[in-house]
Amino acid sequence: MRARRLRAGLRGWGGVGAMAVVCALAALFALLLPLTQGDGDGSTGVGGPGLADGTRVRAEECEDPQDLSLAPSAAEGASVAAIRKRGYLSVGVDQNSYRWGYRNPNSTEKDVQLEGFDIDLARRIADDLLGSPDKIRFKAIPTNQRVPAIQSGRVDMVVRTMTITCSRLEQVAFSAPYFLTGQQVLAPVSSTVEGYDDTLAGTRVCSAAGSTAYDKLDADRRSGELDASADISTTVPNQLDCLVRLQLGLVDAVVTDGALAASQAAQDPTVELKGERFTTEYYGVAMNRKATDLVRRVNRILERYRVDPDGWRASYDKWLGPTLGADSESATPPVPKYK
Repeated sequence: MRARRLRAGLRGWGGVGAMAVVCALAALFALLLPLTQGDGDGSTGVGGPGLADGTRVRAEECEDPQDLSLAPSAAEGASVAAIRKRGYLSVGVDQNSYRWGYRNPNSTEKDVQLEGFDIDLARRIADDLLGSPDKIRFKAIPTNQRVPAIQSGRVDMVVRTMTITCSRLEQVAFSAPYFLTGQQVLAPVSSTVEGYDDTLAGTRVCSAAGSTAYDKLDADRRSGELDASADISTTVPNQLDCLVRLQLGLVDAVVTDGALAASQAAQDPTVELKGERFTTEYYGVAMNRKATDLVRRVNRILERYRVDPDGWRASYDKWLGPTLGADSESATPPVPKYK
């Protein structure tokens, strides 16, 4: 019975399970090898000496973190100037998230094509800063390495389904939000799990290390909102690794952003979303806290991207509409507020 289920799971979207295993192996090299050419000395020029430090946001003073970004501006400071001088934008992305940031399975090794909603946004930022969407170098960044990659200067920014949170604002800066989502449960169609509720009792739940999903699971189990018998010890570097474990029967459920879960359900018809989303979260472009001019510039780009007929909505309809729907609450870009 389990063997039949495994074979069925691996048939989803051209064998997503097999693809994910390959991606998991590739992730071991992701921190060392960019998806395109190397970056010379690896320095991005962002957050270097001489840049004005951004305002630190303390967790105890933070409410509505999605509303704490800097106001838009076209002014060019040291960070933007460094990117222009270098001639390309370095962006941390995912290469495993279907419809967000993933390798086109039809591309060749010599012509690696990344596609998805986050990739469209990253290219728009490069186009605005450098005059071409192709003046960009992508680096595959695991979920748990997004913040270190920014802080170390290995990338100028991360555009990788990264939720804006109070704790993260103490480590990196964020743009205004570009997408609304929330945590949801993914489990086999045949599972007795019904959502984020008592039906998770006694189950093995997978989440990505360093994700808001794990933070929520850990906090709720400590407070008693999540049954103490739920095993949340399985964490993985990349969220897609949870789907592989689910297909192999190593875990019983996955908790992740609903938008990501919907894309995974589209890949594999043996799994489905269970229940409604149980948090409200917003994705933002993450940058170095010292790169205040870059944060303001990205917010200016987002202002235009939201209203451009060929911008945000066109990208949503192409990549996310088939799974989330045209009438989803996520089908409209969040209205920005600034501190």
